[in-house]
Amino acid sequence: MVNVSYEPLYVAYLVYFNRDRDYFECHEVLEELWLKLDRDPVYKGLLQIAVGLYHFRNGNFRGGYMMLDSAVHKLEHASPQALGINMAKLVDEARACASQLAEAVVGGSADLQRQPPVYRDLTIEIVNPGLRQAVEDASSSIAANIPQQRGPRRGEKHEQRQQALEASVRRRQAARSSCSASPGTKGTT
Repeated sequence: MVNVSYEPLYVAYLVYFNRDRDYFECHEVLEELWLKLDRDPVYKGLLQIAVGLYHFRNGNFRGGYMMLDSAVHKLEHASPQALGINMAKLVDEARACASQLAEAVVGGSADLQRQPPVYRDLTIEIVNPGLRQAVEDASSSIAANIPQQRGPRRGEKHEQRQQALEASVRRRQAARSSCSASPGTKGTT
């Protein structure tokens, strides 16, 4: 049985999240895994935390709030140590960020101009020793994106990952269609 906690894309997400604070790239790599794993809601929540922090850091407080709040709702029922991380701590910190942003957004633009919410990065605590080692090992082979993307454009890495994902989907579809086209099953109900 494959342990999804050690999926290379998940490990890369953790490297980009904790080492680089590159939330745009976090979204890019984990989106691929999320799609590969049939849109697992836990991975969606982790994606949304990265996107929420990306928006918060770039001054999109409403977008940051919406993503972080949605992430909390997706992750709050996960196991406290799901996927080898301290999920409970991450959910609590994301909830605190979402609350801070909610207060700022409700206060209106005058309040935001006078005293914008204070941004801070989050760190995902890795509790599984094997996962911690996988992240440390991968860290030396994953180059930092310098400069980080600050806008919504997609780069060459995304295109390469997207092509690989599309090829994988085509292979799975071809395998399924060849299984369903076996002799003797045509026309039976």
